[in-house]
Amino acid sequence: MKAVYPIIMSKGKTHIVVFIPDFNINTQGNDYAEAMEMARDAIGLMGIDMEDEKEEIPAPSELADIVAQNPEQVVTLVDVDFAEYRRKHDLRTVRRNVSVPSWLNVEAERAGLNVSAVLQAALKRELHLSEP
Repeated sequence: MKAVYPIIMSKGKTHIVVFIPDFNINTQGNDYAEAMEMARDAIGLMGIDMEDEKEEIPAPSELADIVAQNPEQVVTLVDVDFAEYRRKHDLRTVRRNVSVPSWLNVEAERAGLNVSAVLQAALKRELHLSEP
């Protein structure tokens, strides 16, 4: 799922402070570019956590509403692709039982193959996915 969320940026003493109203979270960056990247990262992390918890990801607020409520702040949009974020950042491994014929297992062991790595490569190829 792709979405575009409004963020509110304020210049602090040493950092740019970011508030993300749709998730009610804050982050910061050394400059505006880093602050926007940190906001994208925070939204992505919250989004995949919410998906894992079977919670609904909030719909983005209207930019005009956020601007009207924060006339003195820098309000802009940040795009997030939650599926892409998960691919790049959720690198947890999960245990799966797979069955292969005994003769194939013997050949794989004889060749010194890492069956898990071969299976991962085959799944990525089959699903047309690239490395994160």
